[in-house]
Amino acid sequence: GERRPGLMGAATVETALGPVATTALGPTLMHEHIVTRSPGVHENWPHLWDRDAIIAIAERKMADLYGRGIRTIVDLTTVDLGRDIDLILAVARRSRVQVIVATGVWWMPQRYFGAHGIDEVAELFILDITVGIGTSGIKAAIIKCATDTAGVTPVIENVLRACARAQKATGVPISTHTWAAGRSGEAQQAIFAQEGVDLCRVIIGHSGDSEDLGYLRGLMERGSTIGMDRFGLDHFLPTAKRVEVLAKLCAEGYAGKMVLSHDANCWTDMLSEDDKRRTRPLWHYNHISDDILPALRAAGVTEDQIQQMLVRNPQAILKPS
Repeated sequence: GERRPGLMGAATVETALGPVATTALGPTLMHEHIVTRSPGVHENWPHLWDRDAIIAIAERKMADLYGRGIRTIVDLTTVDLGRDIDLILAVARRSRVQVIVATGVWWMPQRYFGAHGIDEVAELFILDITVGIGTSGIKAAIIKCATDTAGVTPVIENVLRACARAQKATGVPISTHTWAAGRSGEAQQAIFAQEGVDLCRVIIGHSGDSEDLGYLRGLMERGSTIGMDRFGLDHFLPTAKRVEVLAKLCAEGYAGKMVLSHDANCWTDMLSEDDKRRTRPLWHYNHISDDILPALRAAGVTEDQIQQMLVRNPQAILKPS
């Protein structure tokens, strides 16, 4: 792709506003969403969707995040989560926080992804990464896939293998959604390994939902990074437990294999802003900066380990291999 002046020879990563040097990513939240919505609903019932108001909410939340020192977010919104590249671009243009965009599919793939072969699906992901998403020219820099409570269904297996092949063709990393209670990261790793993916290029997401240290260590020992990326979603695992697990793994020397995030959003059609505040008051972009980093420091996590998880690990993972 086009290189901006000054980027010659530097390792770069694609963002919604074009390539940036990986060294310019700064503190990075590796698993967030700007907007998630149900594909097809707003097209058919437009009264449910106030685009300008949503952009205004997102602009304010991104400004709050920048004020706390976060410089990049990875938006892991896929087609089945209502990825809207024009909306992402509109928010990125109004934000000083850099936005990295994903391709791939979550755990509710449209029928299309089961009806077409692995290589045909992989081609779609490769197109998003090498040419751009739709007609936007914006290139994805990470591949998302998911296994939930149903496990590796035939369509999910199709998608996982397509993601693996797209990874090998492009060198960009894979970041997953898992049902940690079912240890589904292990099944994902097994399929990626079968497909010949270097597991160091994989983030096993939602691992922070688990306190099974044997499971978590195994994922990292096989090479992958784990996503401690649902801070604020206490119904999966309470904050105190999340902090305790992370601090223990840091003390054991695993800070080089963990990244941080919330899996939060600026707006979703699943839950109003009022309902979010009422039912999940800590589930927002600022929780790590405001509450979790101080708690980690109090639990003995060092500044260097925090820099490792927030800055150096994302740089290393997002640098195309």
